[in-house]
Amino acid sequence: MTRRAQLILLLTVPVVFGLLLASVQHMPGLFANTTILGGILALEIAVIGLAHFESLFFSLLMGSFLWAGTFLPFYTAANSLRWLFLGVGALGGFIVWTRNPHSPRFSAFHLVGLFCVASALVSAAVSDIPRTALLKASSLFLLFLYGSAGARLAVAGREKQFIAGLVLTCEWGVYLAAVCYLVLDFEVFGNPNALGAAIGIVVVPVMVWAASIAETPALRRRRLFALALCGCLLYLSNSRASILGATVALVVFTIAARYQRLLFQCVFVSLFFLTAMAVVSPSRLNDVVSSFTGRMLYKDPTAAHEILESRLSPWEETLSVIRQHPWFGSGFGTSELGAVRPNSAPSSVYTNPEWNREHGSSYLALAEYLGLVGVLPFLALLLMLFHRLIRAFWQLRATGGLSHLYVPLALVVVAGLVHAGFEDWLFAVGSYLCVFFWVCAFLLIDLVPAAKQAKAAVMPRSTGYPLPAQVSHSLR
Repeated sequence: MTRRAQLILLLTVPVVFGLLLASVQHMPGLFANTTILGGILALEIAVIGLAHFESLFFSLLMGSFLWAGTFLPFYTAANSLRWLFLGVGALGGFIVWTRNPHSPRFSAFHLVGLFCVASALVSAAVSDIPRTALLKASSLFLLFLYGSAGARLAVAGREKQFIAGLVLTCEWGVYLAAVCYLVLDFEVFGNPNALGAAIGIVVVPVMVWAASIAETPALRRRRLFALALCGCLLYLSNSRASILGATVALVVFTIAARYQRLLFQCVFVSLFFLTAMAVVSPSRLNDVVSSFTGRMLYKDPTAAHEILESRLSPWEETLSVIRQHPWFGSGFGTSELGAVRPNSAPSSVYTNPEWNREHGSSYLALAEYLGLVGVLPFLALLLMLFHRLIRAFWQLRATGGLSHLYVPLALVVVAGLVHAGFEDWLFAVGSYLCVFFWVCAFLLIDLVPAAKQAKAAVMPRSTGYPLPAQVSHSLR
């Protein structure tokens, strides 16, 4: 610290201390207000996170969003706290990005993301509740700004530490969720679909990759045990979209990693087990199959046998609104409710669930919000992401390098894109799943090498985290 900075600090400390003493004397009620004290504490935590931006802030951000999406103590406070961390992370991260000479550059993907934000802001003008639509568009801007600058800067140069921390967090998260649901009977996520989304879209893809590159047999067995717990939790959640997303990610991974033999072995064992059960106890097999199809395919055994029965009604309502507003939509993040819209004022911090409705698909919801014109930038963004996924899995199949650090992120993105076809969260920034998905998407754009580098980077199979020198250098 220079002498000038030391002098400024010495002059600032007594001035601030004197102002605090004067405030205590003249306005003592302020220091007895738990809301104000909590806000001061949150600001202090945010400042600490900024001071250790690369190693700490992403954990704080995701922790606040995940906390707000659970039934843990003080989860209502996290509803407001998450926006503070998102705003500080987006703006503070962008400032850090501008001051760092080695910051990763913006690409066409980030430019299209900016066009998406502009489209969302324009659509807010046609909404019945423009204030809410503007807030939702602003939150999308903060998320994309954080993903484009702060998140990329925090991970650049420390990809191995980031992925290793992600694997460890997912593993211990499975253990805690299993204890809550299977032992304590405490539904920490509340909605079963939320449990299924967290396990099927985030944990299963990461843990499958982690188990495939485990360095020791003991570590592999531990991660396979975590995967078995994931299967139990997915079945308990009865979330068909989550199971489908996780299954598609697993199939893509086995094909890209040339593990088709393992996939065929799993299918053979399953068929053998069902055949043996049919020979030993045909009636028992019929009961099991009926129970499974009623629970997993139709949700309710007494309902009509329509696999997508729970989605057909929201889809029809959404398509009806799209026909009424085909070009510019109903406004970003807001639905066409008409006379059934509640009279209560919307919150300035988070959206009242009564002010929106279920759409049954993130893609249909986006088409309703923005119309056929406003949705074009989002469609371009998703196509660019899909193209990068194809390149990532092509390179994995061509090289067999399982230790590529982009593989778990690509699997999360695949599972998320499939799951988003049946749930409304892909552009709902208040969801922890949305924040994590787009951070993974922005990081994936950086970690997957360009086409020329991908052709040159032919590597043998690996079993650990470290990357070969030539690929590690290309990622930086």
